[in-house]
Amino acid sequence: MAEQLGFDLPSRTALDRDAFFVAPSNAVALAMIDTWPAWAGGKLVLCGPKGAGKTHLAHVWARVTGAQIIAASDLVKAEVPRLARHHVVVEDLPEIAGDSETETAVFHLHNLTLAEGKSLLMTGRPPVTGWGLHLPDLMSRLQGTTSCAVEAPDDALLSALLVKLMADRQLVPKPALISYLLKRMDRSYAGAIELVARLDAASLARQKPITTALAARVLDNTTPDA
Repeated sequence: MAEQLGFDLPSRTALDRDAFFVAPSNAVALAMIDTWPAWAGGKLVLCGPKGAGKTHLAHVWARVTGAQIIAASDLVKAEVPRLARHHVVVEDLPEIAGDSETETAVFHLHNLTLAEGKSLLMTGRPPVTGWGLHLPDLMSRLQGTTSCAVEAPDDALLSALLVKLMADRQLVPKPALISYLLKRMDRSYAGAIELVARLDAASLARQKPITTALAARVLDNTTPDA
């Protein structure tokens, strides 16, 4: 049977519970999501590198709880009372560091959400101490929040991630291709995301399936994220 070609179709990222691949690097974080009613103080911080699965876990939790999801950089003070009536996910909190208005809005959202008896999930790449937020009251609240890290991926998780990322793009890789990529790729979540995007683009540009030969050409031109 001929190997399947990629098609220029919209990429659909699967964010449901069944599409989350469990490995030692993320099992603790998933267990925390699964036991959310027991979160100390009704809140949790997820930290970890880009592509580690923080957003995926946030969507898993939101589907169970009906939580509202918002990027920290999109939050404005006027939205706080409406959001606080629900469980809330605030993503990428370090991105608002130094923005006094938005930091204040997050502070009020934190307090009002918990006062309403709802839960709050927050995400960021580094540990909380590295978020660089300027508002002391907000930092003190976050430093008192249970934090769970999603660790760097092992071979099993990287393999599953590559297959998932390709499936999101309607690509069906052969096992030999995954093994080839694992030995040569930038071994990070961000590296896997970038590599699959480049492989897909190269396949579409050449109207050829993703083979090890094509992967070799793409890898030769891949620069890992700084």
